[in-house]
Amino acid sequence: MKATKPYLAHLKSAQDLVTPYEAVRAGFVALALERSRRSTPAVEEARTLMAIAKRAANASSLLKIAEIQTALLTAAGVSDKAAGHMTPKDKNEAIRGLLKNYLEPAGAAFAEELTYRFLLVRGDTLGGAMRNLGGVLAQRKLTRAVISTLSLAGLGYEWLHTDTRAWTAGQRDNAGIENHMKALSWTREGGVRTIIYNYKVPLVGTNVDFSVLDCGKEDITEALQTPKHYIVLGELKGGIDPAGADEHWKTAGSALKRISEAFARKHLSPKIAFIGAAIEERMAEEIWQQLETRVLANAANLTDPNQLSSLVQWLCNL
Repeated sequence: MKATKPYLAHLKSAQDLVTPYEAVRAGFVALALERSRRSTPAVEEARTLMAIAKRAANASSLLKIAEIQTALLTAAGVSDKAAGHMTPKDKNEAIRGLLKNYLEPAGAAFAEELTYRFLLVRGDTLGGAMRNLGGVLAQRKLTRAVISTLSLAGLGYEWLHTDTRAWTAGQRDNAGIENHMKALSWTREGGVRTIIYNYKVPLVGTNVDFSVLDCGKEDITEALQTPKHYIVLGELKGGIDPAGADEHWKTAGSALKRISEAFARKHLSPKIAFIGAAIEERMAEEIWQQLETRVLANAANLTDPNQLSSLVQWLCNL
């Protein structure tokens, strides 16, 4: 029974999928702490900026302080991305506009005005990065579960760095690598497997949260282009707010349906999985129904360590 219905190893009914209040509360706390951690650099930059700006005699004197010209550009409302497309003349005009329209009218409080405007723009940039914070934390949690499962089984692994695109052998002292991981590959009895995150699967045409393929790192480029190499494709929803749970499930459900239909047209049927943090009762019933009818091969509540561990063990043993 467990071979054909692996979810029965950790689920007995739809109710088991529902996120308890305690997990919701803990999830909100985790998000708040991560937001606070990520905002620390911007706050420290603002403090330093204010200290430097206060040394200037007046607002116009800020133009003479070379080390804060980038900060002045930020306070003028220019993002890092936009700055990369601007000429030195454009940047200078933006800064002079900041001085004329906002800092000089502030009089003796020009340093405070500069700092507030700097934080406003930096905060907006951080806000954009934090909108998918739940998804980022969810991926880290799933990755750490995979690494732990492999380590306990005595299986070595290699991982792909998101930025450098370099493969590195996993070590015992591997704290923090889940923050920089794009893919992870391991060897098990019967073959080699690789899990990759947020990859635009060519056959589907959209990003898939996680995919497991029957290949190693040497063959990953070719395998990603070849539908028959996909073993599992899944959606990972890390948002913890119960108010957005149904919407997340609708989005995930539509994505999973597209995946299944795309592979079916090639007469292929990879396993489909769903992992979610915020799962309400009606949503849980729908997920359970899809498990029972084998639309979904497996599912788990991200906030339940036992469920996540069971699903990951299934993934690693396929």
